[in-house]
Amino acid sequence: MTKALTGVRILDFTHVQSGPTCTQLLAWFGADVIKVERPGVGDITRGQLQDIPKVDSLYFTMLNHNKRSITLDTKNPKGKEVLTELIRKCDVLVENFGPGVLDRMGFSWEKIQSINPKMIVASIKGFGPGPYEDCKVYENVAQCTGGATSTTGFRDGVPLVTGAQIGDSGTGLNLALGIVTALYQRTRTGNGQRVTAAMQDGVLNLCRVKLRDQQRLAHGPLTEYSQYGEGIPFGDAVPRAANDSGGGQPGRILKCKGWETDPNAYIYFITQAPVWEKICDLIGEPGWKTHPDYAKPAARLPRLNEIFARIEQWTMTKTKFEAMEILNKDDIPCGPILSMKELAEDKSLRATGTVVEVDHPTRGRYLSVGNPIKLSDSPSEVTRSPLLGEHTDEILRQVLGFSDHQVAEIHGSGALDPPRKQAAE
Repeated sequence: MTKALTGVRILDFTHVQSGPTCTQLLAWFGADVIKVERPGVGDITRGQLQDIPKVDSLYFTMLNHNKRSITLDTKNPKGKEVLTELIRKCDVLVENFGPGVLDRMGFSWEKIQSINPKMIVASIKGFGPGPYEDCKVYENVAQCTGGATSTTGFRDGVPLVTGAQIGDSGTGLNLALGIVTALYQRTRTGNGQRVTAAMQDGVLNLCRVKLRDQQRLAHGPLTEYSQYGEGIPFGDAVPRAANDSGGGQPGRILKCKGWETDPNAYIYFITQAPVWEKICDLIGEPGWKTHPDYAKPAARLPRLNEIFARIEQWTMTKTKFEAMEILNKDDIPCGPILSMKELAEDKSLRATGTVVEVDHPTRGRYLSVGNPIKLSDSPSEVTRSPLLGEHTDEILRQVLGFSDHQVAEIHGSGALDPPRKQAAE
């Protein structure tokens, strides 16, 4: 079956997480992703957080499925010639270098356009234009500067970063959408363009409800936040709200049976207004359905701590899965706190391809996430990540059309090998 992006060729200069997330998604949809790596070294994550000695780490393998790898010394004159031909043959160049690196390599936007006017150059940066644009950014820095960290955690505690990689992987997803959009526009204009996604921008975009609340503060307290019911004044910035719901329906994480020994024996419980009467019956408080302090949502807001404490008395008599089964019968919104172990063993996630097992020639079988987006006419198949330089000759011959003599000449130039260290005299 033809994949959605079959025929699209990606020149992948990305490394670590944000860029590889983007190009892996494009590869899952059928694009031919050619990952350019430094000879002898490769993407730095190949050797980071290794759980098995002398094999590619899970950090690398889980971000580089379905790609081909070519090693290339872009400082070598012959290497530059190969790179020029790759630019000529590809549709998109993706990079997450520091600011100005491509220019210093001799491949500015203008240079790339002169080689291939249809080329789309897609970049991930830490910040957009402004006072921080030259600063180095990693995942947690993006979370801190994008508004996520200041609004995550408990009100009286330090700011916290999230476990989800919203800065790196989140921005990679944004860039992938930008690339596909630019490819579609190119079908009408015939021209390439630059696509940029900044990590700070991506995190802030995901924090839009907090930006919403920042503006609401000017008109009074945020009544759905716990501190309103506790009589604690609000400051001039959105506070950390622990596990309060970010929407209009109050919610909390509540203990379930076994919480004393199981760190994940909890459930998220939302007191949605349309099912309030069912909640009252379930927890043994039928009088709350008509009591003026509890019957209406506005009346309940100052009493949320009391209400959730009473609901927790009920959830503590059930396992999180028992509670979920009972609550779902009454359409009461809830969700068990699932550990990574539980998710890894979930058969339904295996069946949908959300979690996949992959065979690798040096590390054996391992688990990975699969494509979270399902297309009915373009199902994704997850194949293993490439070994360093595994497809170098294949790309030189099949993509660039070089003859055996030319390939031998490129090998002889040292463009595909680690730079030789000169012996000390």
